[in-house]
Amino acid sequence: MSYSNITHFINPSTFILMGIPGLEEAYVWISIPFSAIYALTLLGNFAIVSIVKMDRSLHGPMYYFLCMLALSDIMLSTSILPKMLAIFWFNSREISFSACLAQMFFFKCSSLVESGIFMGMAFDRYVAICHPLRHSTILTNQVVAKIGLAVVLRGGILTIPLPLMAGRWPYCKTNIILQPYCRNASLVNLACTDTLASNYYGLFVLFCVMGLDVIFIAVSYIQILRAIFNLPTKEARHKTFGTCTSHLCAMSAFYIPDVFSSLMSRFGQIVPLHVHILVSNTCLLLPLMLNPVIYGATIKQIWGRVLQFFTHKGA
Repeated sequence: MSYSNITHFINPSTFILMGIPGLEEAYVWISIPFSAIYALTLLGNFAIVSIVKMDRSLHGPMYYFLCMLALSDIMLSTSILPKMLAIFWFNSREISFSACLAQMFFFKCSSLVESGIFMGMAFDRYVAICHPLRHSTILTNQVVAKIGLAVVLRGGILTIPLPLMAGRWPYCKTNIILQPYCRNASLVNLACTDTLASNYYGLFVLFCVMGLDVIFIAVSYIQILRAIFNLPTKEARHKTFGTCTSHLCAMSAFYIPDVFSSLMSRFGQIVPLHVHILVSNTCLLLPLMLNPVIYGATIKQIWGRVLQFFTHKGA
């Protein structure tokens, strides 16, 4: 069946995901790093959740937020990578209309949830450093659970309008999506109706929700740095700042590639399409694999449990 001939119809039952156009001959080789990223993402994040669950000494706010982040990484990677790998391995390009909307929902919802979790982690670091004597009374297990629930509900509620609007649009151009997965922007380009409402809503979510998360995180770290600089010794300042290192690294790995990918989208005429898709997807998926590495390497308790597990296994 020729995918290029599937045009000029309304409300298709399926879409055709083109993967990375122009690199079809290299799909087998491209699939190797992406499958490795997915496997390591699942392994690392499930390991984080298991370690925190088994070790009662890790039952605290920072580690609960870390488990939330791990589960969010698993959901985000699972929402797009299995289908992407199916395209690379089996040339399975078709995706049903409802599955496309579901993929779009889980992709966007996971991103919003992850941003909210980073905000919660920044609040945890702020309370731990600026109000250490009140940390256990402010961030109780119930409060952490409520923050996690609020973040998930916020992500879900704010994401629902996007697939609902996309599900009502007529599509009379083509059913070919020049991406390895469904995104709201892809369906906007295919719709043959006014999509300004979706565009404005997407900008609202980006700037008024994720933007506010970044502002809250920045304000938290301004207060944290002020508290650190007021500490009496260099050793105390270094030790206190070290408790924020993993959060700062993971947060940078989440936000900086996202900004880089957005800039590439704006200058898409300069960058070849296959380069743009390959780089943007790598920037999206690589941090999901790196988060367990970052936290495992910088948090002594988790690293110690990993070493203990392999030491006992070797013995």
